[in-house]
Amino acid sequence: MVEFQFRSGNANGECDERTPATLPGLTLGDPYSDFILCFAYSYLPQPPVSTAAPLSCAPAADDGVDRISILPDVLLHKVVSRLPAKDGARTTVLSSRWRSLWRSVPLVLVDTHFLPGGDAECRPASAGATSRAVTDAVSAALKAHPGPFPFVSLTCSFMDRADRRLLARWSQLLATKGVEVLVLVNRPLPILSLPLPSELFSCVSLRRLYIGAWAFPETDTLPRGVAFPNLKELVLSFVVMQDKVIDFMLAVSPVLETLSVVGTVYGLHARITSRSLRCAQFCLSELEEVAVVDAPSLERLLMWKSDGEGLVSTSVKIHHAPQLRLLGYLGPGAHSLEIGNTIIKAGTKARPGTVVSSVHTLALTLHFGVRGSVEMLPSFLRCFPNVETLCIESEEETRKRTTANISPKIWRNISPIESVQSHLKTIVLREYRGHSTEYDFLKYIAEHARVLEKMVIVLQKGLSDAEMEEVIAKLTPLNSARASRESKLLFPVHKWDGGTTWTMQAGLTEGSVFPINDPFFCQVS
Repeated sequence: MVEFQFRSGNANGECDERTPATLPGLTLGDPYSDFILCFAYSYLPQPPVSTAAPLSCAPAADDGVDRISILPDVLLHKVVSRLPAKDGARTTVLSSRWRSLWRSVPLVLVDTHFLPGGDAECRPASAGATSRAVTDAVSAALKAHPGPFPFVSLTCSFMDRADRRLLARWSQLLATKGVEVLVLVNRPLPILSLPLPSELFSCVSLRRLYIGAWAFPETDTLPRGVAFPNLKELVLSFVVMQDKVIDFMLAVSPVLETLSVVGTVYGLHARITSRSLRCAQFCLSELEEVAVVDAPSLERLLMWKSDGEGLVSTSVKIHHAPQLRLLGYLGPGAHSLEIGNTIIKAGTKARPGTVVSSVHTLALTLHFGVRGSVEMLPSFLRCFPNVETLCIESEEETRKRTTANISPKIWRNISPIESVQSHLKTIVLREYRGHSTEYDFLKYIAEHARVLEKMVIVLQKGLSDAEMEEVIAKLTPLNSARASRESKLLFPVHKWDGGTTWTMQAGLTEGSVFPINDPFFCQVS
């Protein structure tokens, strides 16, 4: 029996594709730049202190006794450490004891806390008195406090060439005072000329680094011996950089676990050679090539909207990644896939040198209306023989090609696919339009997947009620097309208002654990 379950609204953690005009703290200039900036802000790490924290206490006594000051230093340290920087600094006027307390507590510095509203919703939309006041407050805090700085987030300043000295001074202070987590996002976009200061590369205490809207300096001009011995997470968002930047940062970060690249506007060739890297992800970028050369610890290789809106044909090369578990989104026919030294083509047979056996979750985008893409799909599936979860997003063909020349025989005449026959448990097809080629593929899966437990079909966004009823009715015969009558086969059909699903948090770790186990949102119920 077909089980009809309708869902509206975005999945938790899904990228919000609202127009930039609806997002706080953005100027309405270049829409792409605004969207990138919004995307970068939405995934910044949350500071460990907040201006919105509720304060409560027992009613004050009327005897005039200062009971807070009689608390031991260890408790007062905890109190001050939980205050935003500006509030912590204000405690220094209470007494000489409080002055020394603030200076002895590690400082969490978040520039949005200096805004009148005290939070990121109030970021200034343009350079002016407000942004300059915040910049001055940051300078004062960095100078006055001896450190260490476990968390620093600077996202309100509008830096240009005139601020180079100030930026260098900030970086020097952060390096000498032990910054551990640094978020540094410049405000004016697009800005293609202001490089990061070389002083930033002396911050050896960094564990997490988020860079947004800067130019990466020429690596040859950086001081010799640059190293980030503690860096585990690196996010480069809308950073103008050369290909060798990826090589450089991987080489100087021996314990790096997560690399995220967002919004590169020039064709990027990324080579991944790292013994520590566990996740590499590329979002909203023009990614011409990603080559996994030697990555023995890599578990996730994630790509989302990294083909320049279809203008770039990405080459994906996988040479050595024995721990790779999650891979996507690949586009059969749109992406070139090379495994080992073999370029995968339609009809390529599976053999030891052309398979990645470790992948258990695979996400694909596919133009079901393009013959070349449909013919490549079986070859892509053969490359990953142990896939248990398969997510496919059906893409609309903008060049108005039809499905008239795609015969159902494509699926009748192909040789067995190991993953489909023996391992596939869950398949999700998103943006289902009801095209015959989509149905033929689902029918093939239902007839040949012997251990399949669930087939989830997400209808195309924007279908009318009548169109949905028609599409759902045509899916009913899939109930009888089962490879095994003993298997539990469900066909939930969802109306998902939001298009593609993605969260950049899929590549970000908490300790040693990935908090998002299902980055492609396949486990819908």
